[in-house]
Amino acid sequence: MKEQQLLFSNDTDEALSRLLATIAHDKLFVLCDSNTVAQVLPRIDVPEIKTASIITIPAGDSHKNIESLSHVWHMLSENLASRHSLLVNIGGGMVTDLGGFAAATFKRGMAFVNMPTTLLGAVDAAVGGKTGINFGGLKNEVGAFAPASGVIISTRYFDTLPPEELYSGYAEMIKHALLCNKQLYYELLDYDIGHYSPHTLLPLLQQSVQFKQEIVGKDPSETSLRKILNIGHTIGHALESHALHRNTPIAHGYAVAWGLVCELLLAHRIFGFPTSVIYDLAHYIEAHYGSYAITCDDYEELYRYMMHDKKNENGHINFVLLQNIGQAVPDCHVEREEVEIALDVYRDLFHL
Repeated sequence: MKEQQLLFSNDTDEALSRLLATIAHDKLFVLCDSNTVAQVLPRIDVPEIKTASIITIPAGDSHKNIESLSHVWHMLSENLASRHSLLVNIGGGMVTDLGGFAAATFKRGMAFVNMPTTLLGAVDAAVGGKTGINFGGLKNEVGAFAPASGVIISTRYFDTLPPEELYSGYAEMIKHALLCNKQLYYELLDYDIGHYSPHTLLPLLQQSVQFKQEIVGKDPSETSLRKILNIGHTIGHALESHALHRNTPIAHGYAVAWGLVCELLLAHRIFGFPTSVIYDLAHYIEAHYGSYAITCDDYEELYRYMMHDKKNENGHINFVLLQNIGQAVPDCHVEREEVEIALDVYRDLFHL
């Protein structure tokens, strides 16, 4: 898989113009959701974007589905896109995931560029070549590995985001820091993301994205090392699916934040991960993310969702667990009893 070209800049017009000039294409298409077409697209002053064919899909993760994907395919087809055309995905992770999958499959593959407008999209979905849609009530059930030709990472459009969206993305940055080193981890816990500065946030975001890119470069198809990036996601995705089933959807980063606490509790029981780090994280998460209320009656359903996790093998749920900050162990088989104990302690920590 080719390496993605990453551009870190808050001068997004210059960066996008430069990137478009390096990618040969016969037609240009822009994919936005209903939010970014209204709030972001008018702020982009790039001549080629102003004359491109605009494709709009409804906002929200509930629309990251086969119907929206089919709409993008139809619009590309009706406007005579070819495999030599270029699709620019402007939006959050839902747009870059779905747009990347649409480009990867249309005419068996056309080039695309991601310009994430959310913190979550910038740190997670837009980088690394994972594309896809939700299917059958399950997150990212159908997709493909397909890297963007380029990704523009900026903090310029984060002023369009509600606080929940900022915190959602920040959870993924905290996840990367746990995988990377203690200094970055505590730097992030001390940073006030609720009152961020675009100037000071961009270098922190760059460290996080470059860490992910380094891991992806060593294992693009997630056969070994890249699996560590899924820490917090086995239980986090289960919580997301559980919330969707309740018709009370939760933001992805919030689910990951709660999943991180649960999976660090597992790491403590399996590897002796330090409790002081867990308490620091749990305190931070409860203060900024609140809690997701579950009871022991929910364990059966949550475990069933975990059984759908893409890291699983031979009927075993595979967790990524930490021995310490920066020391991740993928493919950890954990017995159901241990999972339920971790959920019990999570409920105690969050006073549920």
